[in-house]
Amino acid sequence: MRREGMMKGTKQGARDSGWNAVLAAHGEERERSIARLVESMSLDEKVREMAGTTNLLKQAMMLFRYNKYHFLAGGDKGLGIPPLKFTDGPRGVAFGNSTCYPVSMARGASWDRRLEERIGEAIGVEARAQGCDFFGGVCINLPRHPGWGRAQETFGEDPCLLGEMGAALVRGAQRHVMACAKHYACNSIEESRFYVDVRVDERTLREVYLPHFKRCVDEGVAAIMSAYNKVNGRYCAHNRHLLRDILKGDWGFDGLVMSDFVWGTRSTVDAALGGLDIEMPMRRYFGRRLKKAVSSGKVPETVVDEAVTRILRTKARFAAAGSPAAYTRDRVVCKDHIALAFESARKSIVLLKNEKGTLPLRRDGLRKLAVIGKLAERENIGDYGSSQVRPPYIVTPLQGIRAAAGSVEITYDSGEDISLAAQAAREADAVVLVVGFTGRDEGESIPYIKLGGDREDLSLRETDIALIEAVAGASEKCAVVLQAGSAVLTAGWRDKVPAILMAWYGGMEGGNGLAAIIFGDENPSGKLPVTFPESNAQLPFFDKKARSIEYDYYHGYRLFDKKGMVPAFPFGFGLHYTEYAYTNLRLSAQEIGAGGTTTVEADITNRGGMAGCEIVQLYVGCPASGVDRPVKELRGFARVHTEPGETKKVSFEVKAQDLAYYDVDAAGWKVEEGEYTVYVGSSSRGADLHLSGIFTVSGS
Repeated sequence: MRREGMMKGTKQGARDSGWNAVLAAHGEERERSIARLVESMSLDEKVREMAGTTNLLKQAMMLFRYNKYHFLAGGDKGLGIPPLKFTDGPRGVAFGNSTCYPVSMARGASWDRRLEERIGEAIGVEARAQGCDFFGGVCINLPRHPGWGRAQETFGEDPCLLGEMGAALVRGAQRHVMACAKHYACNSIEESRFYVDVRVDERTLREVYLPHFKRCVDEGVAAIMSAYNKVNGRYCAHNRHLLRDILKGDWGFDGLVMSDFVWGTRSTVDAALGGLDIEMPMRRYFGRRLKKAVSSGKVPETVVDEAVTRILRTKARFAAAGSPAAYTRDRVVCKDHIALAFESARKSIVLLKNEKGTLPLRRDGLRKLAVIGKLAERENIGDYGSSQVRPPYIVTPLQGIRAAAGSVEITYDSGEDISLAAQAAREADAVVLVVGFTGRDEGESIPYIKLGGDREDLSLRETDIALIEAVAGASEKCAVVLQAGSAVLTAGWRDKVPAILMAWYGGMEGGNGLAAIIFGDENPSGKLPVTFPESNAQLPFFDKKARSIEYDYYHGYRLFDKKGMVPAFPFGFGLHYTEYAYTNLRLSAQEIGAGGTTTVEADITNRGGMAGCEIVQLYVGCPASGVDRPVKELRGFARVHTEPGETKKVSFEVKAQDLAYYDVDAAGWKVEEGEYTVYVGSSSRGADLHLSGIFTVSGS
């Protein structure tokens, strides 16, 4: 009796000190405090931590305006445990009227880690200023096919680029809030996302579809969101191999796993045993059903304890994040964040073609400029799903050009009447023609509403192509501006125009960013984060209604290299208003061991008359590999600013461990002995890989 009384006293003491004791402790002592608190909690209290708790009335209202309120999860007033307060992204904070940055694909085109980190920091500040502490906007799914509707929400087709940009967003946001990386894993078909079964072999899974998630885990991301789809027959939220074996086991992830909303969980027992910690946004399976499953022995209470431990650990880790006094409402869409959105818009634009010196347009040599196309005057910032941000204003291309034109006369034609558009083009000294897509054409597919979805055909509308041909036929100085969330086909009309700009969905300052590039106030520096094919036939099989699909080892530039196909514009490609020379490749070591590193250096010289930034890319290949491997893979990149005539050194570290492939038979990573080729250049295209060298890895 005395021992029993002591145990009850210990439990009561843990409850009395509760959450404050957890926050006061650090390291191993914090873990012990969490364990004591969890032990003192009733099953009801523990289960409450494991699901969304936003009331049903508010959830019903959010069917009409998503994220009108915070999405709450867990929390216990009696124990002093706060709820999670979730807001979506990634264009900005989906709650309230927040700063809207370019879509992630556009930000991926900047290849600018530091810029993405600053955007993450600004998002974190605006989230806290509006009462949120959990940002669900680190979308790092790999678009196997560029027509995936939500490709705009991710940073590109390559695991290295995805991982680095995702980690930068995590790093910035988590100075203020918890961040969640999503959608784990193999989520890249929108219209069948709730039921499609993605079949993928273990090597492809590990090497292609998971490295970017591991990069964010290594960066310390607070949470991972499981995807709606199945992987190899099991829903992601129930998938023990993904959640327990790989994420929590191999990678040592100690944060929490939450489901995607509503249809992200399909079973109480399978989800709990599979490794899901929180069901969102409500208690369907992780409420009474979970308590019943524990009582019946179908789910051991230790599984619940582990989930609650992860949740409390994550809340405690971020309880003291940031400076609460600084999170005032005037930080939302403040001057600094607007300037950041403008910078991001400028850096994201990719100059795809520029013949006859069409761009930039010089104000002093221009009398009249015609701006043509419906999208030129449309507020077009991306899809209308969970990533939607509602800024207080949006600068359209037409508004941005007019504001920056100075004394140049600006005329506008919608292009609905092609003959009138051609006439406007003939009467002007130059033309900017804006065409492309909107959130009605691509984006998150909203059930029962015909919005968004996938683009199986990457072609422009026939009406847009006809407009391009008519306007280009009427003006020798015509720049086509494309708005889209991913790749667009240009075959058939590309050769008829002298200049093409990829402007993506540029955020609230997109029009000003576009104008800065067009008039030469900014040297374009964006590079494609996704391959632009010459035709749909060059792409992997894609069925947006598929119930089952196989994800192969090759996609994107790796597939083009493998098959010897020539794209319209390669991954990593982008022109400038200046030229860069690559010289003097150096390797610090010609031979390294399996645990070794070689440093690759090169000199980059600005040979033009305008300052600018070059995105220097490092690729590595293993031409004599004993296993099937890509011709080359992106292994590093650097953004290098130079003044005219200036030369700068760029340096990369290549670790042998990073070149390993996944050996399925050994169930582990293997560093292959032999020769490796390093390539340094301005895109993934062979002609743009200006420098190359060889080193050897010895030992295994």
